[in-house]
Formats: sequence, structure tokens, C-alpha cells
Amino acid sequence: MIESAVLWLLKVLAAPAVGLSSVFIISFISATLLPLGSEPAVFAVIKANPAMFWPAILVATCGNTLGGAVDYFVGYRAKIAFAKDRQSRWFGWLKKYGAKTMLLSWLPGVGDPLCTLAGWLHLPFWPSVMYMAIGKFARYVTMTVALLYIPDGFWKNLGDLLGRWIG
Repeated sequence: MIESAVLWLLKVLAAPAVGLSSVFIISFISATLLPLGSEPAVFAVIKANPAMFWPAILVATCGNTLGGAVDYFVGYRAKIAFAKDRQSRWFGWLKKYGAKTMLLSWLPGVGDPLCTLAGWLHLPFWPSVMYMAIGKFARYVTMTVALLYIPDGFWKNLGDLLGRWIG
């Protein structure tokens, strides 16, 4: 059921008329703990209209950062609701380095839980959001430039190689 809902949402957001709004929505959703990647949407908009490079990057960064802020508040409220202080090396690491750890919020599979843990630990909100935005902006620029300027044949060969290696 969830898979069909996600496929429906992606079909609706793929309409050309929604462009930047779809980038925002997909970027926001992908920053929550739901498994959805926003880079293909950003790349598609930019590939279709190269003049949209900076607007798409900025919209994606805003959506993804706002989603990270939602993760932060989920963690913040979860600590209040559960009031259990669990200690692990992640908590110690986040306490030691503070809001600057949000620079790593761009990491796939790790970044969104980091934002939630930052809220759990009540790290300072605005510095956390600022570092989230910097990390996410750098990711979108890097990924989009790589997708645009590395020849398509490279990605096909890489996909074939990974397919043979994994499968």
C-alpha cells in the first residue's frame, strides 16, 4: 500500500507544470525518515532546463533543510515523551561536536537520523539548521554537477558493473 502511494505521488509530481514545487515536496519528504531520494527530481528539472540550476538547488536545499528541521523536532519531542536517556557512542559524538555535526545531515541513511538525534539531545536549533543547510546545499551542488558533467556512458558502465557485482 505504501509503495503504491509513493508511486502515485511520484507520478503526480512528475508533471512538467509542477517543476520547482515538486522538487521542494520531494526534497522535504526525502529528508524525513521516509526512503525517498530527491536528487533525481533535482537533476530532471535541471536537465530539462539548465537555466534552473540555481533555483532548483536552492529550492531542494530549502525543502530538505525544512525536512531536517522536522526530524529535529521529532527527536526533541520524543525525548520529552519518552524521557529515557539512552547513551551510545552516537550520543557522545553529537554532544562532543554539537551542531556542527549537522554538516553530515546530507549523508544517505545516516543524515536524517542525525537530525533526529540532534533534537533528542536538544542541540541549539538555529545553528543546527544552518549546518544542515550548508551540508545539504553542498550535496545538491556536488551531485547535480556530477550528474550533469560526467558523461552518461560512465553512469551506464558503473550501473552495469554494480549490477554484475551485486547480482
